[in-house]
Amino acid sequence: MIKILLLEDDYLYKVSIKEFLEELDFVVDAFENGDEALDAVFDNSYDLLLLDIRVPGMDGFSLVEYVRKNKLDVPIIILTSLTDISDLSRGYELGCNDYIRKPFDMIELKFRIEQLIKNSFKTNEDLILLSNDFKFDVKKSTLYLKDKLVDLTQKESELVSLLVLNRGFFVSIETLHDKIWENKEISYSDIRMCIKRIREKTAKEFIKTKRFVGYKIDK
Repeated sequence: MIKILLLEDDYLYKVSIKEFLEELDFVVDAFENGDEALDAVFDNSYDLLLLDIRVPGMDGFSLVEYVRKNKLDVPIIILTSLTDISDLSRGYELGCNDYIRKPFDMIELKFRIEQLIKNSFKTNEDLILLSNDFKFDVKKSTLYLKDKLVDLTQKESELVSLLVLNRGFFVSIETLHDKIWENKEISYSDIRMCIKRIREKTAKEFIKTKRFVGYKIDK
């Protein structure tokens, strides 16, 4: 389960972001005060920090600086209405990974978060352990069952990779179409057939299905 800390003192933004991310099955702890957020960072383990800059208590820039000085390698996205290039440069120099300017579309935030998490997995966790003795090497995009290589085609490997990087969460068939086949002319039945072939090479429950929701691989 991906756990996110949100620091945002605008009530409407805070509620909207928290509700949106929780609908995507993220766990979100939301704060309005930078000092309280800092305490939470060191009391808990987060997979991502979403930080507004101008907040009561410790501001977002100072929080980024404090986190990096204490060698915490958690990905950080700064949420800000600031547009001055010097402000943007300062954030990157202090150690943030990305910016998103207000106002923003929630879908943009979703894609930024997914990309950061994906990059974090690639950097820090090349070999991912899955249920039922399966392992996936993110760097090589190869799947193993008890150290034996599972022979996947390129598209099968790409599909498994996407589900592994989002493991524990359902991924819609529309997202699979967009991310793997890049919206090329292919029917959803062809995508389902690809999943069927993967199951035949692995196990029936390796990829789980939820009707009208999507597909997932469990942790």
